[in-house]
Amino acid sequence: MGNILKKICYTEKFTVLASKYNQYVFDVDLSSTKGEIAEAVHSSFGVKVRAVNIIRRDGKTRRNKMKRGAYGVTSKRKIAIVTLKEGNKIEII
Repeated sequence: MGNILKKICYTEKFTVLASKYNQYVFDVDLSSTKGEIAEAVHSSFGVKVRAVNIIRRDGKTRRNKMKRGAYGVTSKRKIAIVTLKEGNKIEII
């Protein structure tokens, strides 16, 4: 999937988006833009992209229960919701 697209998200909520609205959800690189994501989906799967929406989540501070007083940070995450044009579909195994 290249450097931009990391993986396809397989959750129950995202599966409903795919079947109902023809939208697919990908974990993407933090520095990628909407245009780069659309081009990566087009080149990887051979489909036409209608729209790309992005959700950006910063890392959260979490307490380590095994070590007293120790804190850590969860990783940052960027999610792209890609809407495909009518008649296009990504086959998910």
